[in-house]
Amino acid sequence: MKPLVFEGGAIQIDATVVADGLGIAPQLLLDHLRAGEITGLSEVGVDSDKGRYRLTFFSKHRRFRVIVDESGGIIQRSTLDYGRLPLPKLAHKPGG
Repeated sequence: MKPLVFEGGAIQIDATVVADGLGIAPQLLLDHLRAGEITGLSEVGVDSDKGRYRLTFFSKHRRFRVIVDESGGIIQRSTLDYGRLPLPKLAHKPGG
């Protein structure tokens, strides 16, 4: 399976990619999502970014972002880690 697939208007990303980016065990990801401890945001590229998608996932102390193309290929990934400090509100803004 590719790390990311588009199916029926939805984007599905491999849990291990997100768990790795947030620094948690993959088997715990779903529990954290259900508890609201991990949230996400998706953005569709426009103009020069057309055909790209930015998926951002937030935990208490980290932000993990992955940029993909329309074929599901990962172009870039990054993690913002605040260690023991809580993630600032500004880090939760789209495009921020």
